[in-house]
Amino acid sequence: MKYQWILFDADETLFHFDAFRGLQLMFSRHNVTFTPADFECYETINRPLWVDYQNGKISATELQNIRFKSWATTLSLSTEQLNHDFLMAMADICTPLKGAKTLLEALKPQVKLGIITNGFTALQEIRLQRTDFKKFFDVLIISEQVGVAKPDIRIFDYACQKMNMTQRQDILMVGDNPQSDILGGINAGMDTCWLNIDQKPQPEGINPTYTVSSLTELQTLLLSE
Repeated sequence: MKYQWILFDADETLFHFDAFRGLQLMFSRHNVTFTPADFECYETINRPLWVDYQNGKISATELQNIRFKSWATTLSLSTEQLNHDFLMAMADICTPLKGAKTLLEALKPQVKLGIITNGFTALQEIRLQRTDFKKFFDVLIISEQVGVAKPDIRIFDYACQKMNMTQRQDILMVGDNPQSDILGGINAGMDTCWLNIDQKPQPEGINPTYTVSSLTELQTLLLSE
């Protein structure tokens, strides 16, 4: 094995993240039918908030509260309650990506594994427990706890401290998001692997060490080295 550590993103790298389905479930528990049009409105608010969060302009708490502000008013509930209910709904529908368990089982005896995610603590921990994936990972780095998000180099520095790693060329960062996972890993001095399941064009100026279209392909790549 070429690497001493492999760091994975979580959402859409190890786990499916179907926000619309999660919101539908969450709102159904409040007796509300959540429509595709409702989701479009939600995303016009949510997506820019995530950009601001990744750029360090707002905190995790601000993101979680602002995105549900209008719904909280409509339903006479707190934004904190709605955010909690959403994360629990996402945990309830969570499924691993195809090949994730097989990949982790194959890698675990040969290399140390970690997760570095911009997702939120409540969802990450319950999801790892329910999928029985927690046993595979030596470190779990969550931006909400660190106070900075990918691609900020400080979260990668924090991860290296936790892993007691100074030789960053011995670390591989795997993720589906070129801007946060791949560019962040590159800037931190790590090798990177872009999981490009949907065959999207590579963004200009972002050059991953590897690109794969599935976790099965990643497994073949890593175990052949």
